[in-house]
Amino acid sequence: MKKTWLIYIIIITFVSIIIFSIKINSTKTINWNLSLDEQSKAPYGLRVFYKELPNIFKNKKIKTVYYSPHSYLKSNTNKKEKNSKIAGSFLIINKKNVLSNKSINALLKFVEQGNTLFISSYNFHKKLTDTLGVDTYAVSTKDSISRFYLKSDASKYFTFNKNASYTFFSKVNTHRNKILGYASTSDKDPNFIEGTFGLGKIYLHLEPKVFTNYHILKDDNYKYIEALISYLPDADIHFNSHHIIELQNTDKDSNLSWFLKQKSFKWAWYTTLFFAILFVIFHAKRKQRVIKIIAPVKNTTVAFVKTVSSLYFDTKNHKNLIDKKTVYFLEKIRLDFNLNTEKLDNVFIERLATKSGKDKTITKNLIDCINNLKTKNTALEQDLLDLNKHIESFYSN
Repeated sequence: MKKTWLIYIIIITFVSIIIFSIKINSTKTINWNLSLDEQSKAPYGLRVFYKELPNIFKNKKIKTVYYSPHSYLKSNTNKKEKNSKIAGSFLIINKKNVLSNKSINALLKFVEQGNTLFISSYNFHKKLTDTLGVDTYAVSTKDSISRFYLKSDASKYFTFNKNASYTFFSKVNTHRNKILGYASTSDKDPNFIEGTFGLGKIYLHLEPKVFTNYHILKDDNYKYIEALISYLPDADIHFNSHHIIELQNTDKDSNLSWFLKQKSFKWAWYTTLFFAILFVIFHAKRKQRVIKIIAPVKNTTVAFVKTVSSLYFDTKNHKNLIDKKTVYFLEKIRLDFNLNTEKLDNVFIERLATKSGKDKTITKNLIDCINNLKTKNTALEQDLLDLNKHIESFYSN
């Protein structure tokens, strides 16, 4: 028995030394490839955006699609009624069109039934562009800097560097589509449109790079992302990233070859195989082990909420919380009562009080509080408490 353990120790030490020496000798470089992988921490990965989706769409399911949209939607279709069992928004972020004809047909049928499709890419499937009546065109930038802004707030534009070119819609059928954003400081280069198909809507955006880790964490570019995503309804999200779609549409027999190109995964894979073989060799004989008692999984929801609350409380960034509560409240007003929230004046107060059936005085106090806080550059804890009090009073009235 002692000899067996000695052999284990020698083998594990030898393998650990080899792995450690390889790790030291390897030079760690930043990967600037546009991967758009939702698990990647590289500059052009989508990890930050992907992790924030549950915070943006609270109380909604974020489902990651691990195969083609056609297969996913087909497996969730009621065969008798030929309607989709799922609903919500299908979110796709990739650098080029890799969708098949079957996937496009399945997505259009999904939208036709009253759902939403959001695609951010540099080009789209021909059937999709023909359906909406649009064409795209790419141009180079002089200083590798692109500027984007939304039509809803033309006074605010967002700057993205390391961008040698940008793409815009050279042709837009305005009878079918609505222009929502532009790729310059003029009204000549639209890059974000909303199209209607059946009972649903299609959003096409022409700069997927803005969703990456590097750009979303730079300056206040995250506000541009929030504005883009705010057009999606408050419903479940079916997320299908470029990385997943590309793997599912490849003609290769196996996807393992792609993983083996990733250095860290390759060594982890080979190490696992090595120790698995050792386990088979030294544990060929059957052994009876004690059955462990597995405790039930604890509900950590309350602890998580306390942790996040403590984090916001410790940072003392009351202005940030006020802005978020205001955005979410106005978005709910738009969805519930179909009101335009761009101008919060007396006319808006009258309409909100009438449609919601709330007391006019309570409604006016809430809107006056929001307008007052918008003018402030900084906010105190009391301001946040006052806003929360007015919102709770509005819904409990």
